[in-house]
Amino acid sequence: MNIVNPPPPPALSPELFARFVAIVGDKHALTDPAELEAYVTEERNLYRGHSPLVLRPGSTAEVAAICRLAHEARVALVPQGGNTGLVGGQTPHNGEVVISLKRLDAIREVDISSNTMTVEAGVILQNAQAKAAEVDRLFPLSLGAQGSCTIGGNLSTNAGGTAALAYGLARDMALGVEVVLADGRILNLLSKLKKDNTGYDLRDLFIGAEGTLGIITAATLKLFPKPRAVETAVVGLQSPADALKLLGIAQGEAAGNLTSFELIAEIAVDFSVRHAHNRDPLESRHPWYVLMELSSMRYDARGALEAILERGFEDGIVTDAAIAASITQQQAFWKLREEISPAQKPEGGSIKHDISVPVAAVPEFIAEASAAVVKLIPGARPVPFGHLGDGNIHYNVSQPVGADKAEFLARWHEVNSLVYAIVLRLGGSISAEHGIGVMKRDELPEVKDKTAIELMRAIKATFDPHGILNPGKVL
Repeated sequence: MNIVNPPPPPALSPELFARFVAIVGDKHALTDPAELEAYVTEERNLYRGHSPLVLRPGSTAEVAAICRLAHEARVALVPQGGNTGLVGGQTPHNGEVVISLKRLDAIREVDISSNTMTVEAGVILQNAQAKAAEVDRLFPLSLGAQGSCTIGGNLSTNAGGTAALAYGLARDMALGVEVVLADGRILNLLSKLKKDNTGYDLRDLFIGAEGTLGIITAATLKLFPKPRAVETAVVGLQSPADALKLLGIAQGEAAGNLTSFELIAEIAVDFSVRHAHNRDPLESRHPWYVLMELSSMRYDARGALEAILERGFEDGIVTDAAIAASITQQQAFWKLREEISPAQKPEGGSIKHDISVPVAAVPEFIAEASAAVVKLIPGARPVPFGHLGDGNIHYNVSQPVGADKAEFLARWHEVNSLVYAIVLRLGGSISAEHGIGVMKRDELPEVKDKTAIELMRAIKATFDPHGILNPGKVL
């Protein structure tokens, strides 16, 4: 993708280079091209950056020292967590110094009385989930990359995931954060308090800011009661409109116990079955699928799930369904969903969209976008799937069979413009949970309120007057 970036930063002098290395020690300062490779490329290979130096601090104090020196010397920095971002926000596109936060991986405290856990930014999401489970609690943020993404990255991008329907986004799961500012000052907003009306809530400025206002080094996370019953079903339907009707039934029957409601097109199931070696849980293929999960402490989740499906059959909405009979089968259902994204790679080029529209508008969006995309590129294959319960659809478009991949991907922005126009007409957002990064940076001023953009620029100038934190991202 062609990204216009700020001017390249000046080369580090030997003296300045040595001062940065001294902060973390030789062992944790990477300069070898082979070692740098994992930090300058990303999973989908859409973006490739370059950097003279990757620093791996082991404490908040070391992060602060790096920022102080960078502020003094006007050296651009790119903070990085698990490097699983999808919009190029974590990539050093123009030779910036990378700060990898992976070594900040301590779980500082678990407080079951306040149902909180304070963790450092480099803690892997899956490890945070496991630590909560050890004390019979749930940390509900759940993503396909949870085995490698980090809490700092999750908060910096305000990650969503499959449980957002019931628990909200990453922002909703954090009570407080610890942040290092561009000039090296440490801002301690860690808190276990649910009620604290002492002025402006600065926490929310940093969550979702993609490291452009400060570097999150720790967070106090909310924990929830661990469900005693979890029931999962895969449902076959004829259309997104039917899925929307089933969602209404499920919400009425299960209320807050409905924790996931994923819509999946048949083509996405086909890719996952053929390329990721998963199995279709239903006896025959269906135009659309729903992966639905109910979780509860005391509620009869199985009875509720069966009642939802029974009503769906009676109303002619559901054509087939399978309820997981074991944890193994439950995991297999989720594996089918989670491996849709990697299963698209063998099909060639894929133009991605992470959009949201009002829930009621999802069927209309899918129909309009698919017709428009196929008209623009005959043979193009829309692959919509995602979180119907909160209106977030990953609307991906795979290249026509046998097409030239490079030629297809060259039309990325053309397809984006077409899809985004429909999204905006329906009152939606061009970025639901993946962030802006560089991928959507140039589109942001076109879709965001003008005054909001002005305020965002003013906030950036206040927190980072020299523009050293993740330059060229978001704004």
